[in-house]
Formats: sequence, structure tokens, C-alpha cells
Amino acid sequence: MEYLDFEQPIKELEEQLEKCSVIGQESDVDVTNTCKQIEKKLAETKKDIYKNLSPWQRVQLSRHPNRPYTLDYIKALCGDTFLELHGDRNVKDDKAMIGGLGKIGDQSFMFIGQQKGFNTKTRQYRNFGMANPEGYRKALRLMKSAEKFGIPVISLIDTPGAYPGLEAEERGQGEAIARTIFEMTKLKVPIIVVIIGEGASGGALGIGVGDRVLMLENTWYSVISPESCSSILWRSWEFKEKAAEALKLTAQDMKKQKLVDQIIKEPLGGAHSNRESTFAIVKEEILKAYEDVKNLSPADLVEKRMDKYSHMGVFKD
Repeated sequence: MEYLDFEQPIKELEEQLEKCSVIGQESDVDVTNTCKQIEKKLAETKKDIYKNLSPWQRVQLSRHPNRPYTLDYIKALCGDTFLELHGDRNVKDDKAMIGGLGKIGDQSFMFIGQQKGFNTKTRQYRNFGMANPEGYRKALRLMKSAEKFGIPVISLIDTPGAYPGLEAEERGQGEAIARTIFEMTKLKVPIIVVIIGEGASGGALGIGVGDRVLMLENTWYSVISPESCSSILWRSWEFKEKAAEALKLTAQDMKKQKLVDQIIKEPLGGAHSNRESTFAIVKEEILKAYEDVKNLSPADLVEKRMDKYSHMGVFKD
């Protein structure tokens, strides 16, 4: 188990509890009351820490190395029914952007999402979840296929941004993202978007247009990361916490600004602390969101989606 800097009090108490249990097992000393006291203190400490998280601490939780990624969610939601589809039919198959068909219960969905790696080798293989233009073109190809066969789309967002390399720009990174956003606004099937980790910049927005946009409690969604914002404004990453506060990037901020439709509550300690519970909650919320839009006609679906996005950022005195 890996701990973040603000989780050190929890780490210390869990280590004390473990030592207490070992003493009870290896000796005749009754440590039952001591263990209970530590357990009580641990529960109180967890509750106190996680109910008062700062924006930067939520950013840290969204990047936790044990946090479930897109393929983890798909496997939990679909089991063995998921069929991954590859390639943009133009350049190559982008491993940072995955997609394919799967079933939740009896309902088929087209899944799209960024995939990060869990160790050095897989992170390089997945390009750290940063898609190239062919990734967005693959995503669009799969969405258009879903539209052709009347299959709803589920988009899972978890990326530090689109890949900013020279070769990506040469192959039309900006155009690929813009085209995907444009086509998603008028896709004639339901689109459910779930932000499961980092939602950074156009890399996230490129697959982020939806009829229902759900956001896990300890995730973030912003035009720029706190570190990059800090380096631009203060010429240093040292002010990343201040930048995170100013960017208003948390799920609570997004809901307040009506940029997302719903916050999905995570288990105490974050999604990684109880994966099975997280998967069950996300599955339930996806199915609820789909129930809300599944009976709309294609014309009504597109009209409501366009109205939703055209009203964002409009304020009246």
C-alpha cells in the first residue's frame, strides 16, 4: 500500500495496529483493548483527513498509483463480454486510447477511454495515457460505428493531456481533437461520460462531450494541470497547491459551475481503497444515467446536448 504525504498519520496508525495484532498473536498478552483503541483512532483520523481534502490533495488522489484505470472499470463492468477494437484505419493503433464493445447486463455499450500503465514498462507502452491524433481518430471511428448500430457510448476520462510531441502536432493533434468534439455534439446515440481520474486539457475534452457527465469525487477537470499553471504564472512548480485552488478544478467546483451533471461518491480513502465498491457504485450511476436518456429520440438527444453545452459559461446579473 502506497501512502500520500497527507496520509502519513493513517500509515503510522495502521503500522501500530499491525504491530499490536502481532504481539497478541505471538504472546500471551491480551492486547484486545489496545487494538480497539487504535482502530477507533484510525477510523476517526481517516474521517477527519478525507472530509477536509484540499484541491491539491484531490489531485494527488486522482493520480494515486493504485487507483483503478479504464480497463479495470471495463473489466469490472463487462466481465468477459468486452471486445477491444483497434486502429484508426489511417496511421496506427494508439495504445493510450482504448475502445471496444461490451455489455452491462443485457445492454451493449461502446466503451472509449484513456489507459495509463501501472509500471514503467506499461506506462511507456500506454504513453502515460496521453493519446496521439490517431487515438482520437480511433475513438471517433468507434463512436460513428456505435451510431450506425444504435449503440450508446460510455467515455471514461483519465489523462494528463493529449500528447504534446512534435510528431503529434505534425499529424494534426488539434484538428483530431476538434473533429472528435464536433462529431460528439451531434452523435445520434446517448453518450455517458465518466471522469475517473485526471481530466486535463483538450486531451480530456476530446472525448468529454456527453448527455450525462459524471465525475468521481476525488478527480479533477481543468484546462491545465496545477503544475503547468504554476510554471506559467509563477515560473515555478512550487505554487501548484495555490494554482489548484485558483483553477476550481474539483468535482464540487465543476458541479457548482454546472459543467458536470453529477458527483459519484467514492469510498472513504478514495477509489483505490475499495475497488469493488467503487466499481459497483460507478456501474449503478452509469445505468441510472442511461435510463434518463435512452428513450429520447435522436433529434431530441442532439438538441438537448447542444442546449446543455451552449448554456455553459452564460451568466446573468
